[in-house]
Amino acid sequence: MVVRRPPGRRAQILAVAADRFHRSGYHQVSMAEVAAGAGITAPALYRHFRGKPELLDRAVRLGLDALACGLRGARTTRDLGAALAAVAVGHRPLGTLVQRDARLLPPARRAALRRELRADVALMTAVLRAGRPELPGPDAELLCWSALSACTGLSYQSAAPQPRRAEAVLRDLVAAVLAACPGDAALATVRAPVPDPVAHGTPEPRPQARREELLAAAVRLFHQRGFDNVSTDQLGAAVGISGPSVYRHFDSKAQLLAASLVRSRERLWQEVDGAFAAAAGPEAALVAGLGAYVGFALRNGDYLGAMLSETERLAPPDRRVAVDFRRDFLRIWVGLLRRVRPEYDAVEARIRVHALFALVNDGVRNRPHSARPDLGDCLLHLGRAVLGLPGTDGGRVPAPR
Repeated sequence: MVVRRPPGRRAQILAVAADRFHRSGYHQVSMAEVAAGAGITAPALYRHFRGKPELLDRAVRLGLDALACGLRGARTTRDLGAALAAVAVGHRPLGTLVQRDARLLPPARRAALRRELRADVALMTAVLRAGRPELPGPDAELLCWSALSACTGLSYQSAAPQPRRAEAVLRDLVAAVLAACPGDAALATVRAPVPDPVAHGTPEPRPQARREELLAAAVRLFHQRGFDNVSTDQLGAAVGISGPSVYRHFDSKAQLLAASLVRSRERLWQEVDGAFAAAAGPEAALVAGLGAYVGFALRNGDYLGAMLSETERLAPPDRRVAVDFRRDFLRIWVGLLRRVRPEYDAVEARIRVHALFALVNDGVRNRPHSARPDLGDCLLHLGRAVLGLPGTDGGRVPAPR
């Protein structure tokens, strides 16, 4: 007797795996959980996929294939916005899978995924420059990467908004980003100063004790390699001590991860809250907060990366604290944005704020653009466009050519 597999079983499994990885993190999900979500047994799952690495790889590729397919048919920037928005909504886990989990794949697969993304951005850049031939190539690429990053912000929302509404807001965001002018002359009228942490009473951290050195090294190594790929010997070597000596300062590697994220979180809040408090009125506060966030990101890209990639590795109590901080931080920004742009409801404001954070977090870590000397100004300008602040056409731009 021949047992026929239901049509689309592999696609169903990949959808379940992508959702589980997205919600809980790759390391927290077992093959048995994926099998149960797909309504099959674990042995049956292994008949489709050899293991979790293949599941992750295929789940990412499914989303990237959809993105490439949509972009290949794009002829205008309006088409680009429609393609990016459709993939962001239809493959909502893709952002977190690419930014957080794909680095756990073997090096050859990571390199292949990166090549696919670069090819997608090359397609976008060609379309953008056809409509804006005056735009230099590096500026056009920066805008395309930024539009892609802004759309991944949807992955980090705890609840999915209504699809049509989300697509409409994302299309507006992409249009605003692709209409921006990254050049210095265009930025002169909208530039906001990136705060000096000393001026705000939060001195630039200078590790003066071994514990502080370990916290700084841990953030860097956990971001670059992942929590499970960093040993205590590597942590010790980074600050000139032996691996066992790490335990004189922290009881475990998990405690070191938690402490490093707490310390960085406190610094982020000090800088942004200081900028908010010193501003006169909600619009000034939003602009000052944007400057503070960009300034922090430029100096602390490793922390932002570790926050995104390693929060799921924390013990449950520490993870709850980190998630609560993120939720409260977002709520403050959403509230400010709605005071400045009262026509935005809570759904649109949340999408825009998530898009802002994703754009900045990616921008400071995405080479070669992260090496631009004017990157801070570019991110300030693009952040204003994403939020729809005055001076950027409120996020609504003329119909693309």
